[in-house]
Amino acid sequence: MKLANLNFKPVVRVLLAAVIVLSSFAIAIAPASAETYTVKMGADNGMLAFQPKTLKVSPGDTVKWEINKLPPHNVVFDTSSAPDSGLAQKLSHDKLAYAPGDGYEETIPEDAKPGTYSYYCTPHRGAGMVGELIIE
Repeated sequence: MKLANLNFKPVVRVLLAAVIVLSSFAIAIAPASAETYTVKMGADNGMLAFQPKTLKVSPGDTVKWEINKLPPHNVVFDTSSAPDSGLAQKLSHDKLAYAPGDGYEETIPEDAKPGTYSYYCTPHRGAGMVGELIIE
């Protein structure tokens, strides 16, 4: 039997089909990548504000609140209006941060209840330093 007499087309088709099927499993099980977002405490222009004021996140994402200008600041979530008061309490940080670059970091739990979570800086709430975290 000569090698030239063999018909390789069926073998190539089977191998190609196997590659396509196996690669589709790899695509189907690829995990979604989580994002990390930074919220500045104290705006670049010197205003007492969170920057950005509103942030949309997904479960698994991480949010870093970082001192930028005019400290001290903290991040306290309003538990009375939150879709999940327990999560709002967990995300809150009453302790004040003072030094530029200091702050707080939280990863949104996979089972987080979607909705708008309002928060504020305790010493500067009256000056309008409020923000919203929207969990999608």
